[in-house]
Amino acid sequence: MVFTPFEPDRPEVKRRRFGPIPVRILLPNLVTLLALCVGLTGIRLAFEGKLELALYAIVFAAALDGVDGRLARLIKGQSKFGAELDSLADFMNFGCAPALFLYLWGLHQLGNVGWIAAMVFAICGALRLARFNVMIDDPNKPAWAGNFFTGMPAPAGALVVLLPIYLSLLGWFKAPATLTLVYTLAIAALMVSRIPVLSGKKVGQRVSPEMVLPVFVVIVIFLALLISYPWEVLTIGTLLYLASLPFGWLSYRDYERQAVSERTPAAKPDAGGAPASGDPRPASVSGDQPELADRDRPPRLN
Repeated sequence: MVFTPFEPDRPEVKRRRFGPIPVRILLPNLVTLLALCVGLTGIRLAFEGKLELALYAIVFAAALDGVDGRLARLIKGQSKFGAELDSLADFMNFGCAPALFLYLWGLHQLGNVGWIAAMVFAICGALRLARFNVMIDDPNKPAWAGNFFTGMPAPAGALVVLLPIYLSLLGWFKAPATLTLVYTLAIAALMVSRIPVLSGKKVGQRVSPEMVLPVFVVIVIFLALLISYPWEVLTIGTLLYLASLPFGWLSYRDYERQAVSERTPAAKPDAGGAPASGDPRPASVSGDQPELADRDRPPRLN
């Protein structure tokens, strides 16, 4: 042996040892993994022709997606790993799965064009999530901007883009493949746009004691309606959400105008009493000196 396999005099490199991970950080990640499993199961059900069950799976995944973030903030279990895992799960559940549902349901009739539309929606979902991850730590973002999303969020986009399937299951309207294609591309464009959309993150963080029971009743009624009349509830909810988009934009503009007015100081008159507009010279220089009263005149020497 010309070269020894190790150097006895070289100190061993100490490996970094990680401490135990608190359970409060694991719980939100477990919910995210559960949502990912539900979304993948929905894709399987769609390929097996069980489209209704596949839609149930996506709705359940969207509910879990709303739970994991709130749970992480509630128990202070946020982590960088959890944020990345949530983005990957959202891309699969709300980017790939709805695109495959639409293609298997009607876009396949258009051949390659329909597949391109499905891919565009999935890619726009990925771009929207990547932009969200980049902008979440923006130090220049004002505090009120947390009330808005930039573009339609991925879970909402997934539920909204499936509107043609809801209408078809209800028997109200069978959208042709070309109209479904245009609608899919329009929702994809909303996801990557910079249109401010109300986030609703701060809704439900605090509930007054007298409103606890009414809130429980409303939630129970909503869940009962969703289980009993799923396609009617999803259709009405989708239409109401689309109708609320202009109000989010108007609310964002109001916040912007208020922020600009707070940064711009009000015009104040000069300390010397010069007028705010017109001739900036003082009265004694401009030639428009006012006439002195008798008591202000200097005494005359006889």
